[in-house]
Amino acid sequence: MPMDELLHHRFMREAIELSMSNVREGKGGPFAAIIVRENAMLARGTNLVTSTNDPTAHAEIVAIREACRTLGSFQLDGCDMYTTCEPCPMCLGAIYWARPKAVYYANTRDDAAGIGFDDRFIYDEFPRPHELRKIPMKQILRDEAFVAFREWMNKSDKVSY
Repeated sequence: MPMDELLHHRFMREAIELSMSNVREGKGGPFAAIIVRENAMLARGTNLVTSTNDPTAHAEIVAIREACRTLGSFQLDGCDMYTTCEPCPMCLGAIYWARPKAVYYANTRDDAAGIGFDDRFIYDEFPRPHELRKIPMKQILRDEAFVAFREWMNKSDKVSY
């Protein structure tokens, strides 16, 4: 087996073991993620939704936050993520904002749906008109809020991301 493949398997196995520990410790769902840079583990995360009462505490988000703190950056340049399940829509969005080099996953979103973690309803909501979504979205005070956008556009020392 090529060395790269061996390393990928090693890191994924670490993520899998972490997910198993999370289940046994009762901290949250059976999900874990590891972020690696230059073959060294930077961060790890497990699903902590129920133990922290934080619906955003998915394994990938927890790992991204830790890795960014470690790197002192809001981007994961040159990093790989190993996650035990295909990312949900929220995590996928966070992954794209963080811009890692690659994501390796084990279980599929259909596997997750089969054990009660079905995010299909979120994907179904995206194309619906705002007013027909399960949680209606109503625009208000755009003109007032747009002032901050104008200030951002004119700011000479902004850090783009």
